[in-house]
Amino acid sequence: MAAGSELSARAFLTRVLEPGDATGGRWVRELGAVTVARRLRDGGPRLAGVSDKRWAGLCGRAAQADPARDLAAAREAGVRFVCPGTPQWPAQLDDLGDARPLGLWVRGGPSLRLWALRSVAVVGARACTEYGAHMAAHLAAGLADRGWVVVSGGAYGVDGAAHRGALGSSGATVAVLACGVDRPYPRGHAALIDRIAEQGLVVGELPPGDHPTPSRFVVRNRVIAALTRGTVVVEAAYRSGSLVTARAAQRLGRHTMGVPGPATSARSAGVHELLRGGATLVTDAAEIVELVGDMGELAPARHGPVLPRDLLEPDAREVLAALPARGAATAADVARGAGTTTDDAIARLYELRSLGYVERHGEGWKLTRRAVISARAGQGGC
Repeated sequence: MAAGSELSARAFLTRVLEPGDATGGRWVRELGAVTVARRLRDGGPRLAGVSDKRWAGLCGRAAQADPARDLAAAREAGVRFVCPGTPQWPAQLDDLGDARPLGLWVRGGPSLRLWALRSVAVVGARACTEYGAHMAAHLAAGLADRGWVVVSGGAYGVDGAAHRGALGSSGATVAVLACGVDRPYPRGHAALIDRIAEQGLVVGELPPGDHPTPSRFVVRNRVIAALTRGTVVVEAAYRSGSLVTARAAQRLGRHTMGVPGPATSARSAGVHELLRGGATLVTDAAEIVELVGDMGELAPARHGPVLPRDLLEPDAREVLAALPARGAATAADVARGAGTTTDDAIARLYELRSLGYVERHGEGWKLTRRAVISARAGQGGC
């Protein structure tokens, strides 16, 4: 079978079968794309797994399909059609089994296969808060700065903020659409999606000119999950479509991450439920890369500020801790509290005096105001 006939058959099938149709995917796996396309075009005997009514509907679609026209329209729009098994095909999409895309319509110059090798999905609520938009842009910019490709769905809210964050850092980003890649949706993001196509990639399963539907948005999310090494959800209510992406990532064995929000925010309730279910909490790009990156790409250790008393020798810290918060104590009292000798306590007290931590009052020693403030800071201000 010539490569061109395989490509034409698969382009034909993207016009006939809905994205994610596992029954159609099984037909293609068992019989080959060319045979399935011929059977549908000729209106021959019904293939197994569908009713007569459904078969008639598919044959009706097939009668109207014209792959040569679709491929010509794609070329005119600067779009190429990438098939499974070709050098540009991202092999991780094969993890979807019979529900994998029949092919992908790709707008933009870079190699989808190479970009997908080091990519992370950043998804979330369309009606996001300012916090959600800020976090999405911040994470995407950080990932781009570290050489990672940011993948999202091109929608309003978190998706758009993630794409803009990557673009703003002169980074790489991919928009996976639920419609033809030559007709950006939503229309309010036409300029953004055009810019993504110039600097990155716009990808979809549907042929040129095809329109989105609610079900197509849902099945599109499996491609985002399969294409990337992990999925980060920034904001999501309980019924958010971005949770579909996260759960698909979990089923595929990809890393699933969530950015926490206020406990009282309904827009973060779905993320919190995801975290309770085993997703990993992340707050910045370094923590994401630690999960999805190569061995040794670790996030920096998290700790509070280094206080001057942290730099004291351990014995001196013990003596300082033995002084009461109010009033004075003798060297003998301090020695007992620190578990040392009186002579050693006196030596340490004079060291601490030179550093401004203690004062001598007759036979007693007391903390300076500086030492009291330092102690409170070390306890988190309590």
